Amino acid sequence: MTAARLRRTPLLAFAATIPCLAVGFPSGARAQEEPMESFIAVQSPTVALTNVKVIDGTGGPAREGQTIVIRDGRIADIGPADEVAGRISNAQVLDLEGHTVIPGLIGLHNHSYYTGGNGRAAQLSFSGSRLYLASGVTTIRTTGARAPYEEINLKRAIDEGRTIGPNMFTTGPYLTGQEGAQSMAQLEGAEQARRLVRYWAEEGVPWFKAYTWISREELGAAIDEAHRHGVKVTAHLCSVGYREAVALGIDNLEHGLLANSEYFPGKEADDCPSGFRNGYAELDVNSEDVQATFRMP
Repeated sequence: MTAARLRRTPLLAFAATIPCLAVGFPSGARAQEEPMESFIAVQSPTVALTNVKVIDGTGGPAREGQTIVIRDGRIADIGPADEVAGRISNAQVLDLEGHTVIPGLIGLHNHSYYTGGNGRAAQLSFSGSRLYLASGVTTIRTTGARAPYEEINLKRAIDEGRTIGPNMFTTGPYLTGQEGAQSMAQLEGAEQARRLVRYWAEEGVPWFKAYTWISREELGAAIDEAHRHGVKVTAHLCSVGYREAVALGIDNLEHGLLANSEYFPGKEADDCPSGFRNGYAELDVNSEDVQATFRMP
């Protein structure tokens, strides 16, 4: 999922159907570990993108013939060419007629690794951040980390201007039960959930992701400990139903109906029933059972 936004003054956050445009990092950034010049197409402190179509992400109609002024890495002005012309005298002008500019995309469910067949996965700390940025995704939230320190260190390098990539909201290790994958934290009780959340929250991750085999007790403990540290919990569930998770105070739920087993006949507590999606085709979303889920505060 992605969301888009446009502001008047943030750091440049535009994806366009043009080669990558970047404006230099702030002068206070630490010494860079790689030559940033190879990623910067335009070095001028003030740049004007002229004759572009702007889709601003508000739901309003596209605007043709616009000029966007970028000054010191921030959007300083947007408007019709004749209105902005007097304010671009010192700008490097790029005539981009035929191109469309949109806000940078905000990823709400992303990963820093790529999953292959048979449970195999590759961490993409180098190429992944570049691919997100090249695709116009300027902010990501990594919903589940296989290598939390790689994410933390990558975020720090991006924030300090030592490498390129999107703004990152990182995640601690997956929290699951004893039946979960080997790459995840296989919890053995509420106290372990608290200890793990406490450690990674203190290391700086703002989110955690619970996974399919976590128990209600473990999930409740993880949520409570996360909130004590000012961080949040999302989940790809199965063993815990959505209404149960909401009652425990969860902040977010991933994948919609795909991961909600609470309508499965005879579901047992803390169990992820095999084939629980088989009845989805006959599920009445207007039924009281389903609507009760939607109404949960």
